[in-house]
Amino acid sequence: MKKTVVLFMSIMLFVACQESLEDRCAREAKEFTEKNCPRAVDKEIVLDSMTFEKSTHTISYLYTLQGTLDNPQRIDSVQFRELLLMEVKNSTNLKLYKDAGYAFRYAYYSEKNNGTKLFEATFRKSDYQ
Repeated sequence: MKKTVVLFMSIMLFVACQESLEDRCAREAKEFTEKNCPRAVDKEIVLDSMTFEKSTHTISYLYTLQGTLDNPQRIDSVQFRELLLMEVKNSTNLKLYKDAGYAFRYAYYSEKNNGTKLFEATFRKSDYQ
């Protein structure tokens, strides 16, 4: 009987310690932002934060554009969207989240125009499959 109780308690403890994918994603996004942001992607793009919205299963990447890229006329939204979509499709780092059907949102803001949104795109499972 005692072995059964110990086994049951061990199983319950193991199950209780398991982190859901949603909780893992929220934790990792928060930790990434705290440890790595802001982060220069290149000389004109800064990753400001990564967030996760549980209710919509959306991972968001928020960027600031600087220099010559910080210009609404420089952004060809159709071409930019296609480049981002190819990145999502080809990313092995996102595989776990793509397999779960999560959405990926990319938002780009202007440094010189007080954070005015220059571009935004969200990719859902139907886009990247």
